[in-house]
Amino acid sequence: MGLEFVRDGEVGRLTFTRSEKKNAITYEMWSAIPRLVAEVERDPGVKVLVLTGAGGDFSAGADIGEFGSLRSTAEGATTYDKAVEGAVSALTGLRKPSIAMIRGNCIGGGCQLAVACDFRFAAPEARFGITPAKLGIVYDFPSTRQLVELVGPAHARYFLLSGLLVDAARAREIGLVNDVFADVESEVDSFARTLCSRSQSSIRGMNRIIEKILAGQGEADAEVDEIRAAAVHGEDYAEGVAAFLERRPPRFSYR
Repeated sequence: MGLEFVRDGEVGRLTFTRSEKKNAITYEMWSAIPRLVAEVERDPGVKVLVLTGAGGDFSAGADIGEFGSLRSTAEGATTYDKAVEGAVSALTGLRKPSIAMIRGNCIGGGCQLAVACDFRFAAPEARFGITPAKLGIVYDFPSTRQLVELVGPAHARYFLLSGLLVDAARAREIGLVNDVFADVESEVDSFARTLCSRSQSSIRGMNRIIEKILAGQGEADAEVDEIRAAAVHGEDYAEGVAAFLERRPPRFSYR
């Protein structure tokens, strides 16, 4: 299928495995991502999802070779686009932290999925671009909004209107990636383990509040109040305070 999911302790790793095609994403792969992300959401033993590509590339984007057969009609294009949007929506809605570990090409649909993750860490040789203007298509609204929120309208226009690529250093300058590391795999593994050691109640609650803010919500509502109240009365809060006072690492139990 071109996707492989493995569980490494408390970290789930979802890998594009079409290295001979620069991990180009097929319709089948787009369609499978929501199911795999849902499995991560349901599994209490998985606290963090890492998305990456086998070989030297993250992903060169959608498999354009399929477009002639799958997007040759308006109906086919709509069906294909819904699969892409479903994959992006699944990653965006995941309450557990998601990390894109990026090497080589991160272009088009590959960059679209990376932007949908909570964190993006890149190797120095990584290259980034979003190329609808090279194909005569228009980027979907949710992914355009995510890109604008991440890098601002000027940089979003640069990507979307020019289709030009930027290197990892420039991607970090404009906020497209969190950081660039020579040994990106080791750094991502360390950061993922750090997230696993934190309160999952806090992480998932904060992720939900950030999601609501990005959706345009300007003030707290009943759901936000409920999230915060549940945290204060939860086991993780009691453990966190006790660990701080006793000067020991906390042992959080929330799953």
